[in-house]
Amino acid sequence: MSKFNVRVYGILLNENKQVLVSDEYIRGSYYTKFPGGGLEFGEGTRDCLQREFKEEVNLDVRIGEHIYTTDIFQMSAFTPDHQIIAIYYFAHALEPITAPIKTTEFDFDEAQMAIYEQTRQIETVRFIDWENFKPEAVTLPIDKIVAALVKEKY
Repeated sequence: MSKFNVRVYGILLNENKQVLVSDEYIRGSYYTKFPGGGLEFGEGTRDCLQREFKEEVNLDVRIGEHIYTTDIFQMSAFTPDHQIIAIYYFAHALEPITAPIKTTEFDFDEAQMAIYEQTRQIETVRFIDWENFKPEAVTLPIDKIVAALVKEKY
């Protein structure tokens, strides 16, 4: 039986043309990825992304132009019998970001480390300057494809 995991991610550029990324420590590994996550049953992709931005960044966003939907086979890193289908949109902040914005990779504070002990994952967000934004700046294979597309097209 085929098992699919649908993920929805957002590319948010601020007024300084910096790209928002999420630095995460999950199950013993570090990942830099775009904000977003798993589609829940009964949810549309844009609704999912709005919910994920609210959960991860405490930010209301408007979902903009579609950028990319997976057109390659990508096995899940966490569940090898699942195939990832990832959908990417531009996201536009509807309010100032109030979540702590870090300036260095994987800059987790004591409170976040305490959460890790319970949840086995932590995350924080930061901006990458446009000139430093490239496929190598993100971890996940599909994110690398999208980073290249965004950098080339915009």
